[in-house]
This record gives sequence, structure tokens and C-alpha cells, in this order.
Amino acid sequence: MDLVVGGGVVGLSIAWRLARSGRPVTLVDPAPASGASHAAAGMLAPVSEVSYTEEPLLRLGVASLARWPSFAAELAADAGLSADAGPDPRGGLGADGGLLAAARAGLDLRADGTLDVAFGADDLAALGELAAFMEKLGLPVERLTGRECRRLEPMLAPSVRGGLLARTDAWVDPRRVTAALLAALERRGVPVVRARVSELLREGDRVTGVRLEPATGPREIAAERVVLAAGAWSGGLADVPVRPVKGQIMRLRAAQPLLGRCVRGTVHGTPVYLVPRGDGELVVGATQEELGFDTRVTAGGLYELLRDARELVPGVTELEVADVVAGLRPGTPDNLPIVGPSGTPGLTLATGHHRGGVLLAPLTAAIVQGEEADLATFCSPARFRDIS
Repeated sequence: MDLVVGGGVVGLSIAWRLARSGRPVTLVDPAPASGASHAAAGMLAPVSEVSYTEEPLLRLGVASLARWPSFAAELAADAGLSADAGPDPRGGLGADGGLLAAARAGLDLRADGTLDVAFGADDLAALGELAAFMEKLGLPVERLTGRECRRLEPMLAPSVRGGLLARTDAWVDPRRVTAALLAALERRGVPVVRARVSELLREGDRVTGVRLEPATGPREIAAERVVLAAGAWSGGLADVPVRPVKGQIMRLRAAQPLLGRCVRGTVHGTPVYLVPRGDGELVVGATQEELGFDTRVTAGGLYELLRDARELVPGVTELEVADVVAGLRPGTPDNLPIVGPSGTPGLTLATGHHRGGVLLAPLTAAIVQGEEADLATFCSPARFRDIS
């Protein structure tokens, strides 16, 4: 039996894919779908989030984005979501009935692209250099004037000077995805043990299961393989270089969607993004704070988010505040996830996804199942020493 430790979008995806393949699997988490995945905005944006030093992460992201259509369609079917099939006039991630059913029936998966905007001449020059870098990599991106940006998104500030449109980027509602994954696991009869793992069990140099923290004495679960997908908490169970990176996020609500696609930009030197939901909700995020395991929502963090979002889209100040939350992203020294055999028999790692857990969940599940050998080398635990 495989035992997956961690009930975020990565752990749930792994458990579901293992169950679909016929493997006996159990998932352990004290509160599934309540951590970083609950706080995440859900951007599937490998192109607009590319940086000059993270080409391996780009390759992982592009490959995982390509898996999202089938992942969403199969998840919708397994979770028992109702289908509303038909041709998707927007195209995007793949205009097939299965994807459309998944998107309309509860995952809110959309593929309208990301618009990255600039205000001043320096910002515009920086975007131009980034566009040249993207084009060199063969990434589909369009340079737009300020007027063209506002034609796409009329609620943008008049001060927007120009932008880049990454049409292939997409987004999804992580809360709906994790709810669907839990439903799919239940329908497949996968046990979900709502308890905290206190330690890994070992016999000699092999991991053989986990010990839990129940209310009434010790409890152990034996497993042929343990998959550690506990996000920022993974380092407390194995010697893996993962640290918590705090992110505060705000959800605003309007009667009608304020934006038609993801909008992002840099304001006062800080990146900010706005992600629209189909029901009118607008997700504004996110801070990046190195504060350990601190999940407090602070007035300063929310002020910065709202201040910067208002620079991009002035109308956000008229919206109702629906939710504020802080989550802990699992960061690694090189910003790449840690996925694959740990070097210790019986222990596989699937952690360290930082901002990309939702995007990379389908690919991570595939790598854990032994697929995508070439891409797996980028995130192999072997690149770090003394992981056990």
C-alpha cells in the first residue's frame, strides 16, 4: 500500500492518480484542503511567471499545464460533477467537451490568458526585455500598447502604458479542485485519515509507515511506500530543505466580474496579481514573507495588497471583502520542487512547490507514478545531499 502524507492539492492529486491506476492508497492529513491550497489563487501561468534564471521551472510548468485538460476532465468525471458538454468558443486549453464540463461544472477552469501591465517608462522597458527573453525561448506572448491593454480590460487604470499578453496561461479555483479531489477519493473508496503524522516509522534504513498523533494513545499505519507531500511541514518529518514562505491573500466580491482575465503588474517594486472567478469573486495576492510558521493575517499585509491592486484596477476599492487568509508556501533553495525517490527505501518526496503547487499537481502525480523521466531530473531529490 502507498500512504500519502499531506492533503493539499499535490497530495490529493497523487492519491487520486494512484487510486485510478489501481494502487491501494491511504491519505493522511489532519485537515485536508485547508492549508496553502486553500489560500492559493490558482494561476496556471508558466509563461507570465517566467524569470531569467528559472528555465527548468518553466519547462515543468509548461508540461504540467498541457496535462491540465485531461486532468480536469477525468477529475470532473470521478468526482461526479455534472457535465455541460459542447464546443468551447474560447479554445484555450483544449476545446473538448470534457474540459468544458469540468470548467462549467465546478472547477472554474479558464484559459483566457494573463495580462502583465506596466506604468512608467522603466516598467515598460523591463517588460520589453522580458518579452524578448520569452520570444527567444519560443513562448507565445504579445506586446500591447496601453490602449490595447484597456481595450482588453476596460477597468485598468488610465496610467497603464503597455503590457504583455500570455494567451496560453490559465487559472482554476483551487478550493473547488481540492473539494473535487476529496469527492473523487471518497467515490473510489480511498481512506482519508484525519490525523497528524508525528514521525516516519523505520526498520533499519527503510521507511515502513507512519506514527500518528491521535487523542488516545499511539497509532501506526504500515505502508510499502510513504509519499511525503506535507508542503511546508515536510521538513519536520524528513531531512528535506523546505521552508515556509508566508503569503497573505484577499478575496473580493462583486455582482459581475470586474476583469475577464488575470492581471498582474509591479507596483512600488512589489508584484501583485488579480485573478477573476466566474461568480464575480476577485482574488488579490499575494505577499511573500519569510516569517516561519506564521499564519496571521495582518493589517499591513492587507493594506499593501489593496493599495497595489488599486493602482492596477481602481475599481477594486468598491468591492466587498469576502475573505482574507494567509498560507505557507513550501519553498526550496533553488525554487524547484523536490519530487521523486528520497534515497531512503520506502520514502518518496513530493514537496517544495512554492507558488506552483496548483499548476504542477498533475505533473507531480505523474512523476510519482514513474512517468516523465526527463522532466523528473529537474526536481529530483538527488540534487540535495543528506536527504533521508
